[in-house]
Amino acid sequence: MNETTDSLHPVEHHPLRPFIPQGAKLLMLGSFPPPRHRWSMDFFYPNFTNDMWRIMGLIFENDKDFFVDIPHKRFDQQKITDFAEHKGIALYDTATAVRRLRDNASDDFLEIVTPTDVKDMLAAMPQCTAVVTTGKKATDTLCGLFALQPPTIGGSVSFFHAGRQLTFFRMPSSSRAYPLALPKKAETYRKMFEQLSLL
Repeated sequence: MNETTDSLHPVEHHPLRPFIPQGAKLLMLGSFPPPRHRWSMDFFYPNFTNDMWRIMGLIFENDKDFFVDIPHKRFDQQKITDFAEHKGIALYDTATAVRRLRDNASDDFLEIVTPTDVKDMLAAMPQCTAVVTTGKKATDTLCGLFALQPPTIGGSVSFFHAGRQLTFFRMPSSSRAYPLALPKKAETYRKMFEQLSLL
């Protein structure tokens, strides 16, 4: 199929630019943003029911609501971007164009039309030493790009690209559909940040 032959499932192009702070050490990759009506901010992991920023709050501030604007039921985008810049965390997704086969945020119903050129992104991040995927679709896509075998969830593998060694971490999904309690997810992510000396 191409962009002109499937009127029921039009191609969506990524609405955000990659977030790459100067001196970024870690590249975090999801799959693709949820539909716009599910956003609570114009940044990555914008769905208020997604727990990525609660995980980060638990790990770095011992407060799951540190990045949450509770009265307005949204995330505090400025706090989040300041945090990511300070820690050197780059964020994007493994697809730049998709078809959404159902009107929801589930990776199970995403058809990737154009994968992200992660190799080009890494070329712009000379200090980056690690890549992390935050779900199965992102993991499968990244493994296809670099011909890697996926590590177990919570695990990592080393690989070489363009003359440097990188570590690929596979983390549990931050979606509430993934059956693992928030503190358990946070503990898995914490180990990764400790290994990278970012905590």
